Amino acid sequence: MVNWHLAIGIVGGAIIGLGVFLLVRETLPVTPALGPALRRLHQPAGPLRATGGGELDWLGGLTRTLRPPHRQLALIGRSPEQYTLSLLLSALVGLAMPALSALVLFLAGVRPPVVIPTVAGLGMAFTAVVLAHRSVLVKAEKARREFSQAVCAYLDLVALQLSAAHGPVQSLERAAGVCDGWVFERIREALRMAQLQMHSPWDELRDLAEKIGVPELGDVGSIMQSSGTEGAQVHETLRSRADSLRDQIRTDNLARAEAVTSRLDIPGALLVFVLVGFVIYPFMSRI
Repeated sequence: MVNWHLAIGIVGGAIIGLGVFLLVRETLPVTPALGPALRRLHQPAGPLRATGGGELDWLGGLTRTLRPPHRQLALIGRSPEQYTLSLLLSALVGLAMPALSALVLFLAGVRPPVVIPTVAGLGMAFTAVVLAHRSVLVKAEKARREFSQAVCAYLDLVALQLSAAHGPVQSLERAAGVCDGWVFERIREALRMAQLQMHSPWDELRDLAEKIGVPELGDVGSIMQSSGTEGAQVHETLRSRADSLRDQIRTDNLARAEAVTSRLDIPGALLVFVLVGFVIYPFMSRI
């Protein structure tokens, strides 16, 4: 006779031990991998990077078939392969939920037709894929707005560094090192990449702006290029661009606020009709 209490205790202890092992392994420092670092320094041409193993060639082919949004993924720091895996996992979860529900009903004595969980699984898989794709677009749009706001501050900081008689390259680097946050970390990484690859920093900033779809960062590179190659005094140009960018951000925020307000008018109108119905109903019921 099987001792179920002992079996449950053993399985539960094994799961807890596995969780503790994984937690300790993730917290321990590891030696950085040299291969991925070198590949980041010498990225191949084209929107897709090498997957690094023949066993993942199918994933690269599926990624090319899906045509992921490369700019949005680069902005939020995700690779096309990660995007493809997220869609596959979402589809599998959508397929599994109706099947598990049908299994629970079968164990409870209810036997639904096979076509119901099949159709429901396909529908939920499609819905899960759409939601996962939509989540990437929403995160990218939010990150793009945050990036534009940070670039506005970066313009002012670069102008201040130029006013303090620093050179154009030094001004870009010192301004990027003033603030924290993921936006300035991306800018510092681009400047470090330019220094390691012996490129001009403004060209690297323009490449980053093209890669992630934030043209405001490319404006910084274009303005600073005239200062670095022609020796022009561009701190006033930087401040003017920062002011115009603030006006643009303010206009976009007002437009989004008006759109949200207009969507709130419909539930407000429905609430008024419901209140009017509650007021009129007693009088109408007496007639």
